[in-house]
Amino acid sequence: MIQKKQNILFFSVITFWFAQYVYIPFQTPYLSSIKVSADFIGIIIGTYGISQMLLRLPVGVLADSRNRHKQFIMIGGLSAAAASLFRVLLNNHMGFFIGNLLSGLASAMWISFMVLYMSYYPAREQQKATSRVILANNAGILSGFIASTLLYNLVGMRVICLLSVIGGLITMFLSFFLPKGEEKDCHLTIPQLLSVCSQKRLWLFSLFALVQQGVQMSTTMSFTTQILKDLGANALTVGGASVIYMLSAVGCSKFASTKLCNRLSPGKWISLTFAVNALYCVLIPSCSRIPSILILQLLPGMSTGILFSFLTSEAMKQVPREKKSTAMGLYQAVYALGMTLLPMLSGVLAEKVSMKGAYLCLAGICILASLGSMGYYRLHRR
Repeated sequence: MIQKKQNILFFSVITFWFAQYVYIPFQTPYLSSIKVSADFIGIIIGTYGISQMLLRLPVGVLADSRNRHKQFIMIGGLSAAAASLFRVLLNNHMGFFIGNLLSGLASAMWISFMVLYMSYYPAREQQKATSRVILANNAGILSGFIASTLLYNLVGMRVICLLSVIGGLITMFLSFFLPKGEEKDCHLTIPQLLSVCSQKRLWLFSLFALVQQGVQMSTTMSFTTQILKDLGANALTVGGASVIYMLSAVGCSKFASTKLCNRLSPGKWISLTFAVNALYCVLIPSCSRIPSILILQLLPGMSTGILFSFLTSEAMKQVPREKKSTAMGLYQAVYALGMTLLPMLSGVLAEKVSMKGAYLCLAGICILASLGSMGYYRLHRR
């Protein structure tokens, strides 16, 4: 029975993230092609994080106070479908602006996907559970990237967004087969649930995740595709760059759940992968050859597959089970702030200074995060 629950939810995660990311490799080049400025593209990308930032903590508290994960998963699938419906119907900068707000609402429900999946594993296997659900996340994004890479030249952005609508509806359909949790009042009050937000460790790793998610959204998920386009890459190459990145992310997610990966401490993995992220941000805008950028796309896969897995499990390590959703809500709300602010900052710097200046700024932020994680673990050992 537990295995069946795991499988249904695992495939729901795949279809959900397919819906959320199938159009992403071509979002920035498409918006540029219809004459949207770089700073407004940054705003459109950043709006994806605004809904999440505002809603994730309230959703987490509700998920802890009442067992409503199934309903939240349904809302997530429906919101993902509605978001891309706006992109299909309007098919302009406002369609993507509204769509990204609704996609942010959908992603706010990611809390329930994660917490419910982790609840199917014993406490000693939480790192394994975290890595597996992030593996499903990355597999969904990868399948979306492959679909759009193969089809974009043939069918265009509207049909790609229609695939996103279908993915969201499938997620909602699969959620009907999840067992309905017994709706019950929590024995903890809302102030007691919110007390978990005073944990310094939770805040620290939330801030690290803010950097990881913000840099990923600013580079691999947006402006790196524009750099490729400016170098003369065709749609197949632009999509292929995203596929290479996600193949690396899926492989690294799988690796993060193995005993071999755990031979190196979480602190070392975190500082190392932040440094790799910084290296990526330094090298990408300096590349003048498309093949070099394609090879470099392997590097951020470590960030998505290994770094994010460890940041999530480390953030949740000292959180009581009955406050897990609230803590996850805070964690995801904080990193959603990074997904909002860093793309906007990158867009402004790219417009006013240069694309290279934007990437170097992000590299500096990654270096600070790497040094900060090293300092934390040294103090922790003492």
